[in-house]
Amino acid sequence: MKDESTSRPYRQTARAAAAAETGERILSAFMARMERYWFDEIRLEDVASDAGVTVQTVIRRFGGKDGLLDAGQNVMESSITSARRVTAGDVAKALDVIIAEYEELGGLVMRLLAQEDRHAQIKAVTDTGRRHHRAWVGEVFAPWLDGMPSEWRLQAHDALVVALDIYIWKLVRVDMRRGVPELRRTMRDLCAGALAIAPEAFGAETFKARETIDV
Repeated sequence: MKDESTSRPYRQTARAAAAAETGERILSAFMARMERYWFDEIRLEDVASDAGVTVQTVIRRFGGKDGLLDAGQNVMESSITSARRVTAGDVAKALDVIIAEYEELGGLVMRLLAQEDRHAQIKAVTDTGRRHHRAWVGEVFAPWLDGMPSEWRLQAHDALVVALDIYIWKLVRVDMRRGVPELRRTMRDLCAGALAIAPEAFGAETFKARETIDV
């Protein structure tokens, strides 16, 4: 006969794992709908159906759509922060990770941006993304920015943020329907222009054509 004291921790661990998996399934269903629908159009009934749970389970876990949005933001921030770990000055790696991010999340982020003026909570999400993006760009290009006079540095930093912005991805990949290598070259050259240097100054790695991006 099993000792109750040894089986109890196992059951608790199994329940915790099942609860975590349920939460991830609900959140994935919500984020998938966020990419295809406007926030106003998303119903908890549909999220629950997609996740294979009841509406009461969704409410109990997240409280509603605002809670789902908060949780989705936290997951996105954690994933993006981890993926964007790039050594200062490694422009080739920075181009790779930012393009991979946009290829995976670009559609969702563009839909969020289109709604930011209608929903304060979505605006808070997009503003946070802008702050983090600017800080990351500053870290990547610190070897060039740190030696500049303050007024030049601000202008160069602004231009670098634009060069690696998601709207560049949309223009090149979605509107112009160009490939990843063309996008990479465009971003590389815009970054070089922002710093008033030749693209070759970034090193040979920046010139390697990337036909595919792992996402």
